[in-house]
Amino acid sequence: MPEEAKWYVVHTYSGYENKVASNLEKTVENRQLQSLIQQVLVPTETVTEVKDEKERQVERKIFPGYVLVKMILTDESWYVVRNIRGCTGFVGPSSKPIPLTEEEVARLGVEKHEVEVSYKVGDSVKIVDGSLEGFVGTVESIDKEHNRVRVTVSMFGRETPAELELSEVEAIE
Repeated sequence: MPEEAKWYVVHTYSGYENKVASNLEKTVENRQLQSLIQQVLVPTETVTEVKDEKERQVERKIFPGYVLVKMILTDESWYVVRNIRGCTGFVGPSSKPIPLTEEEVARLGVEKHEVEVSYKVGDSVKIVDGSLEGFVGTVESIDKEHNRVRVTVSMFGRETPAELELSEVEAIE
């Protein structure tokens, strides 16, 4: 029975995040465990630092001391991850791995879900969810990266802008 891979958080020695991630990727490749351990990630962000009146782009770890691993939890996958040099264990009660929830994964922005929309700027759309459900409006802008759409709705004889999620709006045929 194929189980679906989930994201787990692994605790590492501070400063060893990249080393743990690369060692884990090498071990997975050497033992051919790609079906069990699918992805290893050290979440980073690019920050502009100003030092001595010079701006420079620096990549900074979002969660120092932690590595995210997408895997199917089995005794073998647990053992492999747990025994990587620099890894101190999984995050969870008494080192029992607890997977991240869908909401946590979405909030962390670990997985990008590409949303296909059947409307474009200028189209008339119907709002199908939320407090404005049933209203019809015109698309002003679409922000796929943040899963948002800006719609102008005519309410009480006045044009009112509303920002909604892409899934709350559908094109009118």
